[in-house]
Amino acid sequence: MTANASSSAGVPEGTVRTAVKDGIGTVEFAHPKGNSLPAKLLNELAAAITQLGEDPAARVIVLRSAGNSTFCAGASFDEFTALADAAAGKEFFSGFSRVILAITRAPKFVLTRVQGRAAGGAIGVIAASDYSIAVRSAQVKLSELQVGIGPFVVGVVIERKLGLAPFMNLGVHADWHDAEWCERHGLYSTLVDDAAQLDAAIDAHATRLAAANPEAMREMKKIFWRGTEDWAERMGERAAMSGRMVLSDFTRDALAKFRAR
Repeated sequence: MTANASSSAGVPEGTVRTAVKDGIGTVEFAHPKGNSLPAKLLNELAAAITQLGEDPAARVIVLRSAGNSTFCAGASFDEFTALADAAAGKEFFSGFSRVILAITRAPKFVLTRVQGRAAGGAIGVIAASDYSIAVRSAQVKLSELQVGIGPFVVGVVIERKLGLAPFMNLGVHADWHDAEWCERHGLYSTLVDDAAQLDAAIDAHATRLAAANPEAMREMKKIFWRGTEDWAERMGERAAMSGRMVLSDFTRDALAKFRAR
């Protein structure tokens, strides 16, 4: 297993770890604040997924976060509130697009293990996966509207995966949705009762896929994500939109109120 660690002024920014065993490539990210993802960690995560996608020893990829609590709290709120100009804003909001593109363009299936709640951009990561297994307590919330912006970048993949009406539901009713709702609308492929069952299900499914025909899986992956060739451009435009919006007085005020809760 290899790991990249980031830190700033003594404050840990998290790690991304990769490993390959028996045809299964694993990427695990961790952050002390709810497995949130600062920009540097997002870039490392995208690079790790791309690397495993190119590694012939990894025939399937498992994406997971550390621990048995929150799957991912979304983008780093500290970085979000510190943005000073539109260019920095676009770069910040492009982080999740890089991860989404790495997942959807990897020439092998990506399975995601969801052991707890997922918020904001994390929902885009799950939606980009080819298959996801979650515990029944794994609620999701598309929280962007609550902080004065919208789910512009991750909305590209969420709408593609779930359809327009469920995406609208998540975006407009910016509160928690239960795991059964997520399974019903295709965000989660399978639900299990607890972490032990989750690990057993992920291991069993990844092992079966690691023994499957790599060429067949590669061609299936192309079919699954056909028509997404313009996503880099589309998500770049939406990242710029968010980058401009986050500097507005309205959004700054919404952020201040959100932090004061």
